[in-house]
Amino acid sequence: MGFQKLSLKGRALRLLAQREHSRSELEAKLARHVQEGEDLAAILDELQAKDFINPARVAESVVHLRAPRLGTQRVLQELRRKGLDEELVRDAARQLAASEHERALAVWRQRFGTAPPATTAQERARQMRFLAARGFASDAVRRVMRSAAAGEDGEAGGWE
Repeated sequence: MGFQKLSLKGRALRLLAQREHSRSELEAKLARHVQEGEDLAAILDELQAKDFINPARVAESVVHLRAPRLGTQRVLQELRRKGLDEELVRDAARQLAASEHERALAVWRQRFGTAPPATTAQERARQMRFLAARGFASDAVRRVMRSAAAGEDGEAGGWE
């Protein structure tokens, strides 16, 4: 059966089988395929009523997949872009805030771990920009750089 022959509901189910999608994502992806007489809103309502579309699962999926590589701000931005409720975004922010430093340190170690700690201001700035571009909070970035300067013992280094 070709993809062109799928009904609107079939397309939605195929998309949902690949990964979790929010209602607004599905609406955007399916809008161009609506044929005369089809009601996209009714199909999405039915899928949501049957729990095929679940905003909490979408948020959990995004956090699980993206948080190990990205900072809290980038993950929250992605959740908002998917059209999720602000309460879900706030819940995710609380969940991610507790592990921000550990996640930033893991990302830093993956990228720079084998290199000696940054000794020049230019290299420190480059490493800090790397973490900031991935959405890590400035406080977490500074703590990672202090940890890197101090070595594995975790004592504060001479710069911030």
